This record gives sequence, structure tokens and C-alpha cells, in this order.
Amino acid sequence: MWTKETVAGGPAWRHVPSGVLFREVPGGTFRMGLSDEELGALRAIDEADASDDSLEGFLARATSMRPVRKVRVEPFLIARHPLTVAQTRHWLPDYEDDFAECDATVARVRDDDLDAVLEALPFRLPSEAEWEYAARAGTTTLTHRGDGIPDEDGILDVFADETRVAASENAFGLAAMGCANEVCADAWIPHFENAPSDARPRTGDGSRVVRGGGGDLSPWQGCDEWLLLLSAFRSELDMFTAIRPVAPLPAPGDR
Repeated sequence: MWTKETVAGGPAWRHVPSGVLFREVPGGTFRMGLSDEELGALRAIDEADASDDSLEGFLARATSMRPVRKVRVEPFLIARHPLTVAQTRHWLPDYEDDFAECDATVARVRDDDLDAVLEALPFRLPSEAEWEYAARAGTTTLTHRGDGIPDEDGILDVFADETRVAASENAFGLAAMGCANEVCADAWIPHFENAPSDARPRTGDGSRVVRGGGGDLSPWQGCDEWLLLLSAFRSELDMFTAIRPVAPLPAPGDR
């Protein structure tokens, strides 16, 4: 069911039936959430901005990404990039996507189709903790590229060009982290108070959490859409979402 390959110079696991490529994320401990240092970096950007735009609205909502806490994450596999339209059709042949420019475009699944897609997948969703740990890839900055405003040239939602895909990878070999809003297994809770210190998803009624989403608003209109690329950014599912599935490490008999 799984084969091990070398992709863009790094090890990867391919799910043979679907062709979806996964990277292995090592276990470890990290500080989850928007840290004081990251808040300071955002305030520095805000103070240096000569335009009339202000980050005060975002900073006022930063409580949804706090308090910061230490979280332990076990090793897991996560897809190199969100599922494309073609990959989604492996499980749902009749899947249609009004947002897609081609079959290699990330599938932006409408909320009324989401349960059908998730039920068809042999994988699970990442928890918020797993997603942020994978996005940070050992960094403690606003994005895995540092504390500066991300360049819009890094936005990626079509995965046909291997050179561009490889260029967008972080240190864990994961492409386009933060570009599409990606659904997590957690229920939306507007803060991290009393959240567990391990990577279990938080359960409850209502909407799910999504992470990322900068590419969903590209080309940017100068309204600070880059904030959606932050490793700590989180929001409530609304209208559509991408899916970046997670799987356990392959057992010896599955390799």
C-alpha cells in the first residue's frame, strides 16, 4: 500500500492506490500559539507601515491564538500538499470544484460536501497541534521563512510544477503550508485555555478549525491577507476548505 521514495532530495511515502505523497514528521515538543516574540514582530511591522492600514484589528483577535503552551507531538505522516482536484476524484469520481483552474489545483471543498469527502478518505485530519507543528518545522517565527511579510510569489495552489512545489517546502518537506485554508480535526474553540499538552484534537459541537488561507485571497489587495499565512493563524470554517490528510507511519507489512 505504501512505497518509500526520494522526492526533492528528501524521503517521502507514497500511498500507492491514490498516488498521494506524504512526508514523515518527526515527533517532538514545541510551543504552540502566537508567542510574545511573534506579537512583537507583528507590532514592529505595524509601526513601520506607512500606509493607513493597521494590524490593530488582527492584534485584537490574537487571543484566539493564545495562550502559548508546550505541546508534545508523536511522529506521523502528513500529505506533502493539500489534496488536489484529481486526487480527490480518486475517492469521489463525481467531485466537482468551481474554484479549480485545472485538476492539479488544490481542492477547495464546500462545507456541504466536506463530510462526504472525509468519509471517503482512508486517512484522518490533522489536529491543530499537528498542523502547527508541521507548519513551523522547528521554527519559532511568524512563518517558517521568518518574521518578515511573506512574498506573494510564494503563494501556491496548483501543484503541476515540481520546481515551484519544491521551492515552497519547509524544513519538513511540506509544500504550501498556509496557502490554502486547511481543515483540522478540532472543533472551533476561540482560545487555547485548558487545551491539552499533547496533540489530541479538541472535540465539541459546531464548526471545525481551519488553518492558513493566504492563497484563497490571492492576488492580495493590500488588506494584510499575508496574516493568514502565519503558522499560528487559526479561524472558524466558513464556506470551503482544503484537506491535507494525515496517516500513521506505515507498518512493516504495508511497506
